[in-house]
Amino acid sequence: MAAARSLRAFAARCMASRAVTQLYDDILRPSGLRVTQLSILATVARSGEANLRQLEAALAIDQTTLTRSLNLLERDRVIERVPHHDGRIKAMRLTGKGRRVLGVARPLWAQAQDRVLRELGRPAWADAQRRLARLLDVAVVKRRLHRDRSRRLGGRRS
Repeated sequence: MAAARSLRAFAARCMASRAVTQLYDDILRPSGLRVTQLSILATVARSGEANLRQLEAALAIDQTTLTRSLNLLERDRVIERVPHHDGRIKAMRLTGKGRRVLGVARPLWAQAQDRVLRELGRPAWADAQRRLARLLDVAVVKRRLHRDRSRRLGGRRS
């Protein structure tokens, strides 16, 4: 019974996540960005440039998904690779187009955020943010521990 309740709660969280993502994506559509791409661009903009590891850590996103998104952003010429003394490191920075796109997207994101706050209410939003931050912390810590353990075991899965 508890497992079924837990599974329903997980499914509800997934559906809510997809619905909120779709709301932001719909409102961001005029910018040409999806909310995940906006997060990447905003992170790169804050630091001036960022490499894959920095973005993975800042965004709690897996390398495959991040690489796919970066390739699309690079294809659309909103980011560009930055030479690094260690050729294995893939660093990125915004292009002029990327800064313009980000300038268009930020007010759209604010519109989406205002809509969510109006619909949900500030106290419920603050509670949801607190709970999600805790869930993210648990998930990220667990993933890092698993990754580190796998590396110590020579890449073998346990």
